[in-house]
Amino acid sequence: MNPEISTASPITFEEFKQQVLADYKHAFISRECSLLGRREVLSGKAKFGIFGDGKELPQIAMAKVFEPGDWRSGYYRDQTLMMRLGHLNATSFFHGLYATTDPVLEPMSAGRQMGGHFMTPSIDAEGGWLNHTNQTNSSADISCTAGQMPRLLGLAQASKVYKNQNIPGADRFSRNGREIAWGTIGNASTSEGHFFEAINAAGVLQVPLVMCVWDDDYGISVPADYHTTKGSISSMLRGLQREGKPNEKAFEIIKVKGWDYPALIEAFQKAADIAREEHVPVLLHVIELTQPQGHSTSGSHERYKSEERLTWEREYDCNRQFRKWILENELAADEELKPLEKSWKLEVRAAKNDAWSDFLQPQRQDKDALEQILLGLVPQLSNPQPMEALIERLRSFKEPIKRDVHSLARRARTLLLQEQGADKTPLQHFIEAQAEKNQQAFSSHLYNDLPSKATRIEKIKPTYRNLEDTVDGRVILRDNFEQLFERYPEMMIFGEDTGTIGDVNQGLEGLQKKFGEWRVSDTSIRETTIVGQGIGLAMRGLRPIAEIQYLDYILYAIQTMSDDLSTLRYRSAGKQKAPLIIRTRGHRLEGIWHSGSPMGALIHLLRGMYILVPRNMTQAAGFYNTLMKGDEPALVIESLNGYRLKEIRPTNLGEFCTPIGEVQIMKPGSDLTVVSYGSTLRIVDQVAKEVQEMGIDVEVIDAQSLLPFDIEHDVVKSVKKTNRLLIVDEDVPGGCSAYLLQEILEKQGGYQYLDSAPQTLAAKAHRPAYASDGDYYSKPSAEDIFEAIYGIMQEAKPHQFPPL
Repeated sequence: MNPEISTASPITFEEFKQQVLADYKHAFISRECSLLGRREVLSGKAKFGIFGDGKELPQIAMAKVFEPGDWRSGYYRDQTLMMRLGHLNATSFFHGLYATTDPVLEPMSAGRQMGGHFMTPSIDAEGGWLNHTNQTNSSADISCTAGQMPRLLGLAQASKVYKNQNIPGADRFSRNGREIAWGTIGNASTSEGHFFEAINAAGVLQVPLVMCVWDDDYGISVPADYHTTKGSISSMLRGLQREGKPNEKAFEIIKVKGWDYPALIEAFQKAADIAREEHVPVLLHVIELTQPQGHSTSGSHERYKSEERLTWEREYDCNRQFRKWILENELAADEELKPLEKSWKLEVRAAKNDAWSDFLQPQRQDKDALEQILLGLVPQLSNPQPMEALIERLRSFKEPIKRDVHSLARRARTLLLQEQGADKTPLQHFIEAQAEKNQQAFSSHLYNDLPSKATRIEKIKPTYRNLEDTVDGRVILRDNFEQLFERYPEMMIFGEDTGTIGDVNQGLEGLQKKFGEWRVSDTSIRETTIVGQGIGLAMRGLRPIAEIQYLDYILYAIQTMSDDLSTLRYRSAGKQKAPLIIRTRGHRLEGIWHSGSPMGALIHLLRGMYILVPRNMTQAAGFYNTLMKGDEPALVIESLNGYRLKEIRPTNLGEFCTPIGEVQIMKPGSDLTVVSYGSTLRIVDQVAKEVQEMGIDVEVIDAQSLLPFDIEHDVVKSVKKTNRLLIVDEDVPGGCSAYLLQEILEKQGGYQYLDSAPQTLAAKAHRPAYASDGDYYSKPSAEDIFEAIYGIMQEAKPHQFPPL
């Protein structure tokens, strides 16, 4: 706990007075940042502003009980909390508003997120964990309303895990489970399903979570009565209030006015004590807050609030009431506060000016450098007027952004197309340097680029003692998971039917009994918070595997996976990670919602994660082994109809590693390259053997890793040999097959080796119908694949292969 903001130890009146004045200073400075921030947006210097004005005082109270080791999972109104905890100052606030890309100046996202999105580093430059117990922690925000809720659940559960499990190295992440996960949300966003799902799960799990609802009676322009039953989230959730019964799974619900400083201090202290000491979740409903500047810079709240409401908001503004309380309690006189307030205003204004100057400096330097290059070109040109006009335009940029300079340099290069005698080299070097520097600033850290990157983990093949020792595929998975649990004490797995019965396909059979409910556990039906649970646990140093029962059901969790998990490393500019493995099963089985294969959607929504599609359980086990050696998030999709198929039992379970980003040639051939994956690959392999007897030599390639795909470009080597390409999968037309085509033809340059048009064979556009006939007429069958292969060869060699 920061002694400057402590409420726990006895202090003198003078010390108390200084604490109060320090609180007021932070509240005042935060407000002034909001006010000036709005002006910067309206002046055009910043693109968009969303601020924490009107929410300052409860965040001051929260900061007093926010201890080292605690975590925040909040949203874009929490600037005062971050300032009071020492993670944000006025200068860095404005750097966030301007989108400065220097991570030292803009430590929250290096300009990748709009202002108001906060985080603290949890890993060092080498990707290793920092000591989270020596700092106050904030998970990286996302803009999506209630999107912080699923992650919050896992951040809180980690404390409970560390309290009840003896895990080596836990002292970097926890002090015997005393950490609180603090959530913040606006009252209107509590209408989202994520909120209710997370609150319910927190009550079931009884985790140390304090959910703070900042309630200003509106959601943008829409009043609370349209959002919440009874117009009050605490009234609506009153049935969750604990009643003192033994082993009760319930909440403590606290309601407090957001402008009442002493009541806020008391309420937050009470909430912290309950969550920290008892591991009971708390709903802290902070009411009667205001939003003095409206929702954001995109509109004005005068358009939708009555004059009566606006008058009330002016009177009960939390900063105004705090100042009034200070005066009434003689902690300072008006004549003392006024000069302080004036100096704080000047401090914020100076911070704004400094940030703007720092933001402009690199572009001004680049602008000057480009001007000198262009001036050097002018004497070399037969027609210098267009270049001189560009130079004048360059000089007109008094406050240039990166785009201004880079764009103009590229336009200048275009002018040189007709100038054969001009030396383009300095300009070309400038453009290339700009592209490399700026693209790195905006595009790095989508994946791990460090030595721990999973694609760099050495391939280890399965070894076999007896080729006749075959077992069901699910047994290989089960026994491999057992080895991983022995090897990684921080590993845990959870999901629907995961614990007691060992998952619906028995891939975890008996493991809960052996390793306990803390490590192998059941959950309720709540896909997005299963994933969120995994994100939070992974951010706190654990190695969770979150199981989604079927691939079709992953759509419930796709927002959390896409907006939160897959972007974490990117949006934190490489300062946070969540090495969560999501395990599911999909492709062929029965019916619309047990046979899905929406791989194209997943590939495009989950950039930043690995997507792995093993053809059998041995390959799947190898992927889990590889991922546990790395530290990146991944989705592993096991083949739903493969658990009972026989596979040879490896002798090196828990050790062999399936490489990520590497394809595997299942059958060499010379006539046609066929790429597939998952369950369909078995049918392709079968058909390839059949057409071999007809004189068609097919090379069958298992993609097995879709994100990333074929790092070594082995498929194009095959196409170079066969000159023909067919992609077969179970996704809709234009789905994953289109992605693979782009990878092979465009990225790998395969187009130049083709003698026949590349083809795809996908499922029908509708969802797969039920039963065997539904499968036959919905997804590629053996006959469909045969006819596609034969048709390509018939077109290429009509004299050898007559029409069907």
